[in-house]
Amino acid sequence: MSRITASHRSVLFGMALVASSSLSGGSLLAQEGWTPAKSMEFLQIQETAASPDGSLVAFVVRTPLMEGEQSEYLSHVWLATADGDRVRQFTRGDVSASSPSFSPDGRWLAFSSSRGEKSQVWVLPVDGGEARPATAAESGVGSFAWSPDGARIAYLMRDPETEEEKARKKEKRDPIFVDRDFKYSHVYAVPFDPEGAEPGEAVRITEGSFFVTSFDWSPDGTRIVFGHQADPRLDEGARGSDISVVPADGSRRVAALVTLGGTDGSPHWSPDGRWVAFTSSGEEIARVGLDDVYVVSAAGGEPRKLADSHDRSGGIVGWSRDGTRILLLESVGTTRHLTALPLDGGPLERLTSGDGVLGSVSFAGGADLMAFTWQDLDTPPDVHVSRVSTWTPRRISDVHAGVDVPTMGSTELLSWRSQDGLFEIEGLLTYPVGYDASRSYPLILQVHGGPAGVFSQAFTGSPSIYMTQYFAQEGYAILRPNPRGSTGYGKDFRFANVEDWGFGDMDDLMAGVDEVIARGVAHPDSLLLMGWSYGGYMTSFAVTRTDRFRAASMGAGLPNLVSMVTTTDIGEYLVGHMGDTEFWEDYDRYEKHSAMYRIANVTTPTQVIHGENDLRVPFTQGQEFYRALQRRHVPTEMIVLPRTPHGPREPKLLMEVSPLILKWFEQYLRPDRPRA
Repeated sequence: MSRITASHRSVLFGMALVASSSLSGGSLLAQEGWTPAKSMEFLQIQETAASPDGSLVAFVVRTPLMEGEQSEYLSHVWLATADGDRVRQFTRGDVSASSPSFSPDGRWLAFSSSRGEKSQVWVLPVDGGEARPATAAESGVGSFAWSPDGARIAYLMRDPETEEEKARKKEKRDPIFVDRDFKYSHVYAVPFDPEGAEPGEAVRITEGSFFVTSFDWSPDGTRIVFGHQADPRLDEGARGSDISVVPADGSRRVAALVTLGGTDGSPHWSPDGRWVAFTSSGEEIARVGLDDVYVVSAAGGEPRKLADSHDRSGGIVGWSRDGTRILLLESVGTTRHLTALPLDGGPLERLTSGDGVLGSVSFAGGADLMAFTWQDLDTPPDVHVSRVSTWTPRRISDVHAGVDVPTMGSTELLSWRSQDGLFEIEGLLTYPVGYDASRSYPLILQVHGGPAGVFSQAFTGSPSIYMTQYFAQEGYAILRPNPRGSTGYGKDFRFANVEDWGFGDMDDLMAGVDEVIARGVAHPDSLLLMGWSYGGYMTSFAVTRTDRFRAASMGAGLPNLVSMVTTTDIGEYLVGHMGDTEFWEDYDRYEKHSAMYRIANVTTPTQVIHGENDLRVPFTQGQEFYRALQRRHVPTEMIVLPRTPHGPREPKLLMEVSPLILKWFEQYLRPDRPRA
């Protein structure tokens, strides 16, 4: 198996090795072991694409650029032979490229890139040459797909601004009317001429007051099936969505295919053209999230639900080549794997195995091969291939060959019984680097977001908001539990915290803390707490219920559900977790689960971190908690991440977060407490 060469490594890591000097008063590169800068050397690999004959695999590598004033990511497409003998960078330049897709004959590789003002589809011959644009979409291209014969490329585009809108914006006469004048997303198709130098003339495929979310070509290329909702708002998608079919000739004769009443989406045409697989909540809206797998005749008719998937949360990635099964990518406990639902209604089948995380799966249309990324707790992600029919994984890339891996804190999968005895709870415990079993250590309880998130057996050295190995290097044990409400443990478990936020789920977390203390790993007087989004919510609520934590850090938390539900862009999701009850119908229910209405109980020093431009959990949520703690004279500080939505998008800002949290924690760990 070949490795990426030294010259390739310089392309990947040349910028990544420059760290922010403000993190600890000097360059972290001078430090040994795990630092945020070290974690940034491990790159994200995403979006694999297998060629139709299974001989090639394209994939995307994302590199952080942090030299001088730069703080951004650059993505490029790489190309590997499926036998692993050759790996090379395929796209280059200062502008990112992503979403690789082979033409049906395997001669061309399309990708999306904003090399002009807007994102367009570009194409390159697989055997080399110059890239040229295949689209000239006025407002840019979203997702795209080749037609089965390779003669056209269909894509999604948002409605462009009208001339009047452009003039009003230029003249500063452009007030924004909330929830009006939507820009809808629609399907277009453009011819592809292998000999042409310029994009062909696009044909509009769909038209109307609806927002297209996804689409798929029929195998004969004559029709397109698509999912759609009333308008672009996330909440509108939670209120209902449908599936329709339209001819691909530009006649725009849209015909409804699936209107069950709930959320219908993610349509995928079967290889023989007879069926369309899709996900749906059924006849009712399920705001918390329910996506069962259905099939319907492509000619129309009554949809048929297949067997339950593992978590009943969708995840369709395609059909098997013989059309007998629908393939899903699902979380299974702390792992992620490929599963299959037989078309005949048979039970769920597990196609892959192993303690790790499978992602970015793609399939060769004309061969028994799939490409995917794979990582586990101790191994960073790389591209692998396997037969689809038989699980035979084989690594074909070695993206991190030149990165030195410091001694890691080992990670163990634990389980414990919930306090109410209803569930077996799992969690991942990372030990401090150089762990000594004869002593106990400070323990950080880290809570995931969602609440339907999940901590998985992914590489613990990867960069993230919370740099796991960085905390382990500094002498902390880190417990990452999956309490009730988490994905990967079945629908009943995922729905078990509905109308119970902050109580049953927190008890699950604290039972895990007690388990780690009982094992002698954690000292009971050196407990710390942190979490982002729903994890931030749990952090805010936990400090109203217990004073066991020496310090806490709330990231993008939501301490006031009354103000949250009327300001977030996903209010329907929150209402679903409150039992489909609006706050004006039951103030007590919302207040019961809100930390702000229990603020008088807080004594724990609590740091607040929030993104300046957060719309998911609005900035004022963090501000409310910070101001209230101030007025209560509870030690607190608020850190605002500029230009940041619901999480850091700039690598330098990402690197700042964990050191700021560590500094806060160490400030409140008493000198006479056991410390690493």
